[in-house]
Amino acid sequence: MSEKLRLHVDVVSDVVCPWCYIGKHRLEDALAQLDDVDVSVRWRPFFLNPWIPRDGIDRDKYLETKFGSVSAYKGIASQVRDAAASEGLQYNSDRIGRQPNTIDCHRLIYWAERLGTSAAMKQRLMDLYFKEGADLTDTETLVQAAVDCGFDPDSVRDRLASDEDVEMISEAAQAAANAGVNGVPTFILGGKYALSGAQPAEQLASAIRQVAALGKQAAQG
Repeated sequence: MSEKLRLHVDVVSDVVCPWCYIGKHRLEDALAQLDDVDVSVRWRPFFLNPWIPRDGIDRDKYLETKFGSVSAYKGIASQVRDAAASEGLQYNSDRIGRQPNTIDCHRLIYWAERLGTSAAMKQRLMDLYFKEGADLTDTETLVQAAVDCGFDPDSVRDRLASDEDVEMISEAAQAAANAGVNGVPTFILGGKYALSGAQPAEQLASAIRQVAALGKQAAQG
């Protein structure tokens, strides 16, 4: 029996990016198709809206600033809602009342790596935001999300109150932007090849398989 191909995939994305929400689901569908490739995934931070303050801003104010008006976003929202629904996901943008700064969300995802629950943490935060319209600037909302993914509530509450990993997350997000990532999600395959956007699962699976095969060929010289 031949040994499986192997590939590492870095996913640069933000928890408040609806196409990242859809793209995560499509990646997971792609991975389910790849029984011949052993894929490891790491979730990398990106700030879709780096200008938003740590305590967030009113959602309507955000839409007015970014899109000109709340009504101007409705057409975009309906397209995203349809795309999400086609993947079995909910995008309830009308429930969102506050646009958050996401550095604390990215800290939680990073901390969850040690527990092996980073994907679950990212999904929980996205579900809270896109399905429930939860306020991701609210500490207790974040603490409960962390508890749902295996954290001790008192410990994570203390860590969130500190500056632990704030600088590191900020630098990682800036490094991605400096490297040319200006649209998310971006999937970096094997540290060399980048795919931008919420690619269909079949295309992602094909690209992963091809890059993994190239890596094997290179290793064999």
